Amino acid sequence: QVQLVESGGGLVQAGGSLKLSCTASGNIFSENVMGWYRQTPGKQRESVASIIRDGNTNYAESVKGRFTISRDNAKNTVSLQMNSLKPEDTAVYYCNLMRLTGYYETYWGQGTQVTVSS
Repeated sequence: QVQLVESGGGLVQAGGSLKLSCTASGNIFSENVMGWYRQTPGKQRESVASIIRDGNTNYAESVKGRFTISRDNAKNTVSLQMNSLKPEDTAVYYCNLMRLTGYYETYWGQGTQVTVSS
């Protein structure tokens, strides 16, 4: 069992920045992918960015060059630095962890609201 807790959401003007953080606890296995998803009403939850233990990353095309994902394996945290925010970035952002061993369980945080005003 893994628990994920997000923080850092809020209201920001277009062009501004926010940093989201997520702390994992519980039965964490070393082989995993951590990342961030986002969802708006009426739309499917989409992957924003992901990162594996060695630091290899993947980004959605819509956020490349603006968002940066990082992780601290010692502290079991993952962060998302969001720069040059746009109104279309407005969504609930969810922290995600997927095990790469055993049953490949996926865990989700409770979500944190990011609102970008124009």
